[in-house]
Amino acid sequence: MYGVAMAVASSLLNYGLYFAGFHETPDKLGTAQMIAMIGGLLISITCITLGTRARRAETPANESFGYGRALGAGFMVSLWGVIFGTISQVLYIAVVNPGFGDVMVQTELAKAEARGASAQQLEQAEGFIRMMTSPTAQAVVGFIFGLIFCTVIALIVAAFVRRPEDKSMLAA
Repeated sequence: MYGVAMAVASSLLNYGLYFAGFHETPDKLGTAQMIAMIGGLLISITCITLGTRARRAETPANESFGYGRALGAGFMVSLWGVIFGTISQVLYIAVVNPGFGDVMVQTELAKAEARGASAQQLEQAEGFIRMMTSPTAQAVVGFIFGLIFCTVIALIVAAFVRRPEDKSMLAA
C-alpha cells in the first residue's frame, strides 16, 4: 500500500509539473528536475518510514522487529513504489508527453554546448542522449537507480524504526 502511495504521489508531482508547463522547454526543465528531486526525496522518506512503521505495528510486541526486519519492510515499500513508479513514468513519456524526450535531449545538448563541446561532439552525443531518453532506457535506468536510491533510504529508516528485542521477555 505504501509503495503504491509513493508511486501515486510521485506521479502527481510529475503531472503537476507537466500541467504547470515545466516540461515544455529546456530552461524550465532544470527547475522541474530540482523540484522533482526534492519532492521525490520527501515522498520516498515519508512513504518508506510510514510503511516500515506500519509493518512494525503489525508485529506482536513480544516479537523483535530488529534492523533486518525493518530493512525488509522498507525495501518492500521501495520495491513496489519503484515498480509502479517506473510503469507510470513510461506511460508518461510514451503516451502523455511523447515530446518530453526531445526537451531532455535539448537540455543535455545545451549543457554540453555551455561546457564548450564542438559541433561534431554535440552531433555524436545527440545519438547517445536520444537512446538514453527513450522510454525503454528511462524505464531500465529509472528502475535501477530508483531502487538503489530507495534502498539507501530504507537502510537509514530501518535504523530509526526498528524495535530492539525486549530482554525482559527472554528472562521470563
